[in-house]
Amino acid sequence: MSRPSAAFFDLDKTIIARSSTLAFSRPFQAGGLITRRAMLRSAYAQFVYAVGGADHDQMEKMRQFMSQLCAGWDVATVREIVADTLHNVVDPLVYAEAVSLIDEHKREGRDVVIVSTSGSEVVEPIGAMLGADRVVATRLKIVDGKYSGEIEYYAYAEEKANAIRRLAEEMDYDLDESFAYSDSVTDVHMLEAVGHPYAVNPDKQLRRTAVERGWPVLVFNRPVALRSRASLPQGPTLAALAVGGAFAVGGYVWANARRRPHSG
Repeated sequence: MSRPSAAFFDLDKTIIARSSTLAFSRPFQAGGLITRRAMLRSAYAQFVYAVGGADHDQMEKMRQFMSQLCAGWDVATVREIVADTLHNVVDPLVYAEAVSLIDEHKREGRDVVIVSTSGSEVVEPIGAMLGADRVVATRLKIVDGKYSGEIEYYAYAEEKANAIRRLAEEMDYDLDESFAYSDSVTDVHMLEAVGHPYAVNPDKQLRRTAVERGWPVLVFNRPVALRSRASLPQGPTLAALAVGGAFAVGGYVWANARRRPHSG
């Protein structure tokens, strides 16, 4: 009998069609969680996110910034704000092409695994709605109902590849027959871990790497409403669209914006 294989998907700009995390800046500012300055910083970062990339040093700056920003946020308040603004902020959320690709892998008998730097609070419910078999995601620490500002597990760069290899050992996946999809050069290690890597809406550096190595490049451009696939969960399960996911998106682009202060 042949060994099982899997399809590993990054989340942001691979399955998710836009930076949904940054879209919560205004509701969070209105709810008193972030300052107007932080909101404006995120608004500028939204533009940079569309064209920029991030290296290791920038991601470390991002992680520190988002830790400081989220520290002390009341989890219940975040859930309430997200629940109140979820429809306008999140819809549409996912690429139709990604949904179809996930379904295709499922039909062919492969496990689908989402591997994301975003927080588990957002990755797990989205994974469940899309039929993913399991997820790997960043885990944030909560103490007495508040985000402590600490990260228990950071699923970023080479750690994604390490997590994939651990899963392969646990589930007996044949990585040579497995697939991986990502948009970012920071996920090259993840793409290298499988026999069938794909660059999806790649940043400039990943596009260059894909051309050099002969990796296929996919373009996803048809966002659909996530609720067209399944009912959206209520507030608690999507709370970290703006918190856990912020570590992967909001701070990443803020760090890139800081690197190019004159580009605006």
